[in-house]
Amino acid sequence: MNMKIKNLVEIMKKLRSKNGCPWDKKQTRESLKPYLIEEAYEVLEAIEENNPEKIKEELGDLLFQIIFHCQIAKERNEFDINDVIESISQKMISRHPHVFGESECHTPEDVIKQWEVLKKREGKLRSSILEGVPKAMPSLLRAHRLQKRAAQAGFDWEKLDDVLLKLDEEIEEFKDAIKKGNKEMIEEEFGDIMFMFVNLSRFIGINPEDAHRKTISKFIHRFRYIETKAAEQNKELSEMTLKEMDKLWDEAKSKEIKYMKAR
Repeated sequence: MNMKIKNLVEIMKKLRSKNGCPWDKKQTRESLKPYLIEEAYEVLEAIEENNPEKIKEELGDLLFQIIFHCQIAKERNEFDINDVIESISQKMISRHPHVFGESECHTPEDVIKQWEVLKKREGKLRSSILEGVPKAMPSLLRAHRLQKRAAQAGFDWEKLDDVLLKLDEEIEEFKDAIKKGNKEMIEEEFGDIMFMFVNLSRFIGINPEDAHRKTISKFIHRFRYIETKAAEQNKELSEMTLKEMDKLWDEAKSKEIKYMKAR
């Protein structure tokens, strides 16, 4: 094992020891689940900011969560970090015979098809092509994965125009549900619209989760601009009119456009 990884494992072992940290000693697999998810998303945020130093730091935090889970498993005599490294190493070699063996794959699509064949040979057969997509995934990303699986089996539209027509149809059904005032129907039709937007994103080659996250970041940036400008005018947001806030929103948007053009 790499000496630096070994040192990190020893740090984790000490934190969980009798004279270690009270918080770390108390943690379980269940209690650590939120932190594992949080650290993964902080890595994504750092990547989107294109900040190498932050990416390095957040990857370290994520790695520590992996070491944490391995230590818990070792205490239960299940496996340790060495077993995890060995397992993934063997899997990557066996799943890439076009690199480590004699088979040939010339496109990413060829690799995906081969990957599925190899999984079947390993005995990882599914009763449904939709199996294996974690329920805990963010809903937009999960919908994207499920739709992609179905599309691989031929259950898909032929062209973008067909997707757009279906989206229009779902929006009309949503409007109709609103007119009827049926809350359950409104929720269902709204869900259908969201699902169709994911289909649209897949057709145009955009990850819906990434796109949504970037829009949220954009909203936060623009709203903070409004807050900053309000503070400079010694005003509370509640004292400002919507027209005043809209003007500041457009200013923030304009600054973003100028910045993008200058890059």
